[in-house]
Amino acid sequence: MSSNAGGRRKPPTIHDVAREAGVSRGTVSRVLNGGHYVSPAAREAVDDAIRRTGYVVNRHARSLITGRSDSVGFLLTEPQERFFEDPNFNVLLSGCTQALARHDIPLLLMLAGTKEERRRITRYITAGHVDGVLLVSSHSGDPVAEELRAAGVPLVACGKPIGLGSKVSYVAADDRDGARDMVRHLLAVGRRRIGMITGPLDTPGGVERLAGYKEILTEAGIAIDEALVVSGDYSKASGEAGAERLLAQAPDLDAVFVASDLMAQGVLAVLQRAGKRVPDDIAVGGFDDSPAATAVTPALTTIRQPWDRISTEMVRVLLAQIGGEDPAAVILPTELVRREST
Repeated sequence: MSSNAGGRRKPPTIHDVAREAGVSRGTVSRVLNGGHYVSPAAREAVDDAIRRTGYVVNRHARSLITGRSDSVGFLLTEPQERFFEDPNFNVLLSGCTQALARHDIPLLLMLAGTKEERRRITRYITAGHVDGVLLVSSHSGDPVAEELRAAGVPLVACGKPIGLGSKVSYVAADDRDGARDMVRHLLAVGRRRIGMITGPLDTPGGVERLAGYKEILTEAGIAIDEALVVSGDYSKASGEAGAERLLAQAPDLDAVFVASDLMAQGVLAVLQRAGKRVPDDIAVGGFDDSPAATAVTPALTTIRQPWDRISTEMVRVLLAQIGGEDPAAVILPTELVRREST
């Protein structure tokens, strides 16, 4: 590398990389823009030269040429406090960040919990400041997904957006099958008065987990008792409120299926205050296998969502869509994880 008049070393350029690799500048440019029409040997030589020289892509200059920002947005349409309370969001954000880092693409976190925030973020995205969006926690009636789709913004949702069908790409765990597995397990350990605290019923997870609960009880010949079903919003506080309602409405219940581990934390706190032993008096099952599942006593039996695969698939599908491919849907299997609460 050369030095300027002040003695400071200039950052390496694409010409330095080409000279170090023994290839043309055009070959280096093709490697940096996806590696099309470049032999494996030339790509390896360029990659080695980039490491040796310490070359860093000038993203602003590249964006002027390609019309792309070379960045992706992680959009959470929930109140900001939910991001800090619910460990699932942080696990998903971390996984997506790592998956994009393998492509040298930065991830921008966007929180839009109010209508005004959603309008502002939508304007920012549709102005071209990111190449695509990973959308998390979209509620029915939330216009963000439809507005971004209509604007032609590449988009992948975590969970199937209600009402948009195959119009939007999504990656989801099999919520219904996971719920079915949990209720089967509770029946297998001898429980019959099984309550449920649902997720928000304007979200795909809320709807599908409730459907799985009802299906297995019906298959077992157990009538659905609406006194045993209350709704929550995935927060710990809503789990506490739901448990108090269940104990008041159905004091003879012997199990609770809770649609998130964080809500289940609240349930366990209420049961302890009420003098109920878990699992002796009331068994408790959660959903997610988040850090919240092992941060309580007794440790929580739950349904594991494959967060690492969800984040990796979301990034893969989004990058494919940015590259011109059609929308795609990916549904991943869940797994029952048995611990001390059942």
